[in-house]
Amino acid sequence: MRFSSPKDFTNMRTRQDHRLVRRDEQWLTLPNPWNVPVDICADERVPLEPAAVDEVLSVLETADTLVRLAKAVPGHDGPPPRLTRLVLTPDFHKGAGIPIGTVIETEGALLPQAVGNDINCGMRLEVTSLTVEQVRPRLDALERRLRHLFFEGGRRIALTPAQREALLRDGLPGLLLTGDAPWQGHQPADAEDCLDRMHAPAHPTGTAEAFADWITSAGGSAGASHDSLIGSIGGGNHFAELQYVARVHDPAAAYAWGLAEGAVVLMVHSGSLSLGHQANATALDRLRQTWPTGLPRPRNQILPFLLDERTAAARRRYLDAFGNAANFAAGNRFFLALTMRAGLAAECGRMAARLVYDAPHNLFWQEGDRVVHRKGATPAGGHEQMSGGPYAMWGEPVIVPGSMGASSYLLRGHGNARTLASACHGAGRRVPRGATARAGDRDLDAFLRDFRVVTPLDHRDPTVARRADVMAAWRRDLKQEAPWAYKDIGPVVSSLHAGGVADPVAELRPLLTVKG
Repeated sequence: MRFSSPKDFTNMRTRQDHRLVRRDEQWLTLPNPWNVPVDICADERVPLEPAAVDEVLSVLETADTLVRLAKAVPGHDGPPPRLTRLVLTPDFHKGAGIPIGTVIETEGALLPQAVGNDINCGMRLEVTSLTVEQVRPRLDALERRLRHLFFEGGRRIALTPAQREALLRDGLPGLLLTGDAPWQGHQPADAEDCLDRMHAPAHPTGTAEAFADWITSAGGSAGASHDSLIGSIGGGNHFAELQYVARVHDPAAAYAWGLAEGAVVLMVHSGSLSLGHQANATALDRLRQTWPTGLPRPRNQILPFLLDERTAAARRRYLDAFGNAANFAAGNRFFLALTMRAGLAAECGRMAARLVYDAPHNLFWQEGDRVVHRKGATPAGGHEQMSGGPYAMWGEPVIVPGSMGASSYLLRGHGNARTLASACHGAGRRVPRGATARAGDRDLDAFLRDFRVVTPLDHRDPTVARRADVMAAWRRDLKQEAPWAYKDIGPVVSSLHAGGVADPVAELRPLLTVKG
């Protein structure tokens, strides 16, 4: 089965790093001195950069760190810490210490950096009652409307201190059960959907004191107030996108999930913004302060929590901040989707929207002494993991966005043990951010003629266009997320399908992208 890409690279093979060993058409492994199993799902057309392989080998040094740390702690009373497995998804590429597209399984240890700063960065996908024929003629007006809503003061999301605290402590369900919900675009079904159509509806915590400033940002008033944080997209590869169902691959699953060809859908990719950075900093500060005297810091700078009594208080503080940030991220995606709904309704008339799924990328899951960390990877559970919910017959929805302007895919997971029931969270970068500025302006101009990108700056405004310095900065930023910076989505999705990780349900093509 072939899946579309911006260009047809079906017969192109990529040069393989000599350290990788291909086991079959879809799977590779990475031999290493620690004998930690490393599985990579990627066919011969998916580029795997050597710098990312270097980074994986650096991460594997954590196997030694865990052994040395346990020996250096007097009377260590926890389970023996081990790095047990690594899985790399097809979008695997270099990160900042740990590659994006990495799944790490440990025993007896928790690695905050294997989740990173953008805690619970993830995807939200909604299907609307509108069709592409209804929306396409309104794109000019919709572009102006969305720019106003997202960037020119139109986004006014009022929350009371009680609602802010409920969101941070009890997630989106807690927010929707606390006080009024007067937000434009909100529907009664949202309260039900946030319970059974999200992979992680809530991360209950005992406190939200780490973010007391945000809770009381109304100046101590008990009334609702607005702020500049909630409902903002963020930077990098985050976006809110208007798409339509271009092709159905699995008619039964698509029907069950409310998708039909021509239906307009909303896709949101965002995370925890500054809250995630603060939570991760909390963990690293504690780990540095409690690092055993005389034990050298790891060369890779990855600092683990051992799951023992000695670290319990520090872990608790981190886990509360971690849960707060994760809950905020899910709420932020919800409000981004409401903003998109409001823009559509204002320009296209009365409409309805229903959540298909909300899936996290950067989280960890602990069962007893075993911890699975995902960084830039999404859960792809099968029937067993989804029992009792609306996806029990189909497997977990897996949302895989393409590069800006390219197709995205919705798949259904198989709970493949070889990937620790994980899949990729996108196409993955082909070119590092710093190298994208060398791309030709002609390519960018051609892309902008064919595709709509809504940013705070309106590049069509003659007043703005005369500012060469402003335009140069805008173009430089846009090049970092341009299509040529990313891998082609076709081989990535083919790898998931042929590798038994997830099967395509529908192809989604973009109409318009909102970028921060």
